[in-house]
Amino acid sequence: MDTEKFQKKITCICRNIVLFEIIPEIECDWGCHTVIQCPKCEELFSVDIKCPAFQTIEKLFVENVGLYSAHEKFSYLSNPHSF
Repeated sequence: MDTEKFQKKITCICRNIVLFEIIPEIECDWGCHTVIQCPKCEELFSVDIKCPAFQTIEKLFVENVGLYSAHEKFSYLSNPHSF
């Protein structure tokens, strides 16, 4: 997972423009993820695969056009954990 795009300030769902903390490995019931955390609202967002244990990065797409390319969005959304 390329985390370079999260090393600049982006808008969180809490409407703050923040520099997200990158957590390279966090475990859920289905495996390990790379997640980002907002320093203001402390929400965790799974950035590698859609997972019910964390907020979905889709919520950040609305406020941050161009955050993910069409290919990255497709890859993220096409292989979610089974719920």
